[in-house]
Amino acid sequence: MLKLELERLDDLGIGAWDNHKPDAFVDLLADEFVLRDLTLPEPIRTKAEAGAYVQAWLTAFPDMRVQRKSRVIGEDSVAAEIEFTGTNTGPLAMGGMEIPPTGKSVVGHGAYFVQVKDGKVVEFSAHPDAAGLMMQLGLMPQG
Repeated sequence: MLKLELERLDDLGIGAWDNHKPDAFVDLLADEFVLRDLTLPEPIRTKAEAGAYVQAWLTAFPDMRVQRKSRVIGEDSVAAEIEFTGTNTGPLAMGGMEIPPTGKSVVGHGAYFVQVKDGKVVEFSAHPDAAGLMMQLGLMPQG
């Protein structure tokens, strides 16, 4: 796949999150895909679950803004570091649990790795800094 096509696909993915459009993110997924997130007990394999995954983050942080800090493009893959900001005014689904809103603002960090085939995402692996996020929300002691 051409580098420009991978960049465009990645830009669409970041845009879907930043513009709060779970369906736009789901549209980037192949019919058969796997989405892994270190905070989830099981991988996601259906588009309905993928949409619910994005929506869960947007519910927890309704004012979420997402930006890419760095990116590496391979032959059929993308790896990137992101930063997001938001205020936790909705319940947060993490680690198979639902955490009540704290009302606190955060600056979250994470990385993701994407594998692409025939112009669609076949693997998406998210690595959010869950401990950093929990500390900022006051749910875990700092240092």
